[in-house]
Amino acid sequence: MTMSDKASQITTADGMPLKISLRRAERKKRIKGLLFLVPALTFILMTFIMPIADMLLRGTYIGEVKELLHHTVISLEDWDGEGIPDESTFHTLAQEIGLLNKNRLLGKVALRLNYEKSGMRNLFTQTGRKIKKIDSGPYIDKLIALDERWGDRETWTIIKRLGKGLTMTHYLAAFDLKYDVNNRIVSQPEALQIHSRIWLRTLWVSLLLTALCVLLGYPVAYLLANLPLKTSNLLMICVLLPFWTSILVRLTSWIVLLQKQGVINDILVWVGILSDENRIRMVYNMTGTFIAMIQVLLPFMILPLYSVMKTIDPSYRRAARSLGANPVRAFWEVYVPQTLPGIGAGSILVFILAVGYYITPALVGGSTGQLISNFIALHMSKTLNWGLAAAMGTILLSLVLVVYWLYNRLIGIENMKLG
Repeated sequence: MTMSDKASQITTADGMPLKISLRRAERKKRIKGLLFLVPALTFILMTFIMPIADMLLRGTYIGEVKELLHHTVISLEDWDGEGIPDESTFHTLAQEIGLLNKNRLLGKVALRLNYEKSGMRNLFTQTGRKIKKIDSGPYIDKLIALDERWGDRETWTIIKRLGKGLTMTHYLAAFDLKYDVNNRIVSQPEALQIHSRIWLRTLWVSLLLTALCVLLGYPVAYLLANLPLKTSNLLMICVLLPFWTSILVRLTSWIVLLQKQGVINDILVWVGILSDENRIRMVYNMTGTFIAMIQVLLPFMILPLYSVMKTIDPSYRRAARSLGANPVRAFWEVYVPQTLPGIGAGSILVFILAVGYYITPALVGGSTGQLISNFIALHMSKTLNWGLAAAMGTILLSLVLVVYWLYNRLIGIENMKLG
């Protein structure tokens, strides 16, 4: 007889087989464990998953035209895109514009269409005010008489395209691209091309900040790991001190230090390095953005480096020296390779924080020191183009995920080599 059979014959005090009682107890234990996870899962769902899902939806779905010009969109399904639509489509549009104007919903459609082509808002609002004059056909002639833009094929192409709901318009606009009248992807006019430059600026600023943080943070982390405990503790307090100070206070301090009439310029003038007329502008530009962001992000590089350096056995370098290597070669070929995990961890942390940074460029960057996060905020709060802001946010999130995936791949390959 097996142990399982013996367990099935043993009964508890209430007559239930021991095996079944153990299964029930295990099931209750698992349910209790899941109940403890419910608050955490709810928090993640409400603060992370749902906002990202909403962002993805807003970036690809335009519902105003499809919902409010519903009958016009259906009527445009039979239009081949050549010339202008037929009389019935003009009639349907005139009725829907009149109804939307009466219900004060016309501005919502007009604003959405204006994001696609400047002047569409004016076209719809003016037509809405004059539409009462049209009480019978022919609607084509009368609408074109109200505004000649109703005879423009591009106007109807835009309505038909946005009427589909799902569109890549926002993602194209994030890279200064758009659909033309033939639904081909083309570049925006040069005067309107701004997002592509901001993406490139954000990338090179983030990469340069990461490199500078490595160069500045490596010596500090090395000192923290190798100085006597009393001295290293004091130095660690200096590294952690910015975390105990509000970022707004720190940025305000940098403004006081870097402005033309600030402390640094005053010292340079007092020493005689600069004349009073040639004070350096170090704030409200990219210089101010770099200086302030390095000060904010440097601890995120130092701490991962320090945690790795602290575990490195000093006997490795002594062994290299005993085998004939000079101090520089022993440091470069023996010590530095062991710190690469810390460099990688600190670099990806600094890069991810830098590529999405908002508050520092907003306060000290001025017009030339803005990054992509500032333009996302601009479209959210000023232009109210939430779809474009959501598309840009999705692209930024995808960039961060790709960088993190590449980092994991490189770490995996490096571990395989070491194995």
